[in-house]
Amino acid sequence: MSEANTDPERQGLTPRQARHVRIALSAAIMLAVGLMLALRLGSTHSVLTMGFYGIALILSGSALVLSKQGRTRVATVVLGTGVAVCLAAEWAIASLR
Repeated sequence: MSEANTDPERQGLTPRQARHVRIALSAAIMLAVGLMLALRLGSTHSVLTMGFYGIALILSGSALVLSKQGRTRVATVVLGTGVAVCLAAEWAIASLR
């Protein structure tokens, strides 16, 4: 076998590894958001708080499903931007009170 016929070594994660990393990350963020929701509800009884954290939980679950289907880049965008926007909006509304 000549050097020209061999595949170049891949850098980074394989698609399967990337899926597993994003699934684990989505699950960890989902647990963290659930914990934060429980802590926030202990101090503030607000429908907006439940709504924002509920949206963040839904987005984490959506990222889990997208990762399992092989849409890891889309899952990363959904997870990162969605959860960040939900948390920022919740804290912005809380600071207005």
